[in-house]
Amino acid sequence: MRVLLRVLAPLLGLAVALVGVLVVLEVVAASVRPGGGDGLVVPWPDWFASLEQTAWTDAPVPGIAIGVAVLGLLLVLLGLLARRHDVRVDGPAPEISVTTSPRVLARLVGRRVRTAEDVAAASVTASRRRVSVAAEGWSGAGPELADSVRARVEALLDEMPLHHRPRVTVTVQERRMPR
Repeated sequence: MRVLLRVLAPLLGLAVALVGVLVVLEVVAASVRPGGGDGLVVPWPDWFASLEQTAWTDAPVPGIAIGVAVLGLLLVLLGLLARRHDVRVDGPAPEISVTTSPRVLARLVGRRVRTAEDVAAASVTASRRRVSVAAEGWSGAGPELADSVRARVEALLDEMPLHHRPRVTVTVQERRMPR
């Protein structure tokens, strides 16, 4: 969602800036040559005349109004859903609020998991509700690798003063030993 918001914000900004430049050009052109008739770029008098003839009950007007309202609602929902989902941490005092990003939590868990000798590689994703670890162990590490990785992650989460403890999911794959 945030990526879509990062793309839409400049596009909407450029559209508003373009409309602003167009209005400035039209105002300057109208002040330089008063009574010139049509606008410089946009035929304002023709648009004004056709809009005077259009009633609110004519066929395209309600459809356009509903479309603009739906588009506005979608943009508001997109903005609300694209907020950061920080992980709350208990502060040193009740009046102090502390947060960290899910990326930092994932890095901490990843470092802890990768320090194990039987782990060849690991990738971690984290949110405030879940920590997912995908570990690769050397061949011969056995089924106890998942339990070992889970224990390491649980121990780290016990050390951290997290406000809500995330759920931990661990998946393990085997990697062949280098020759």
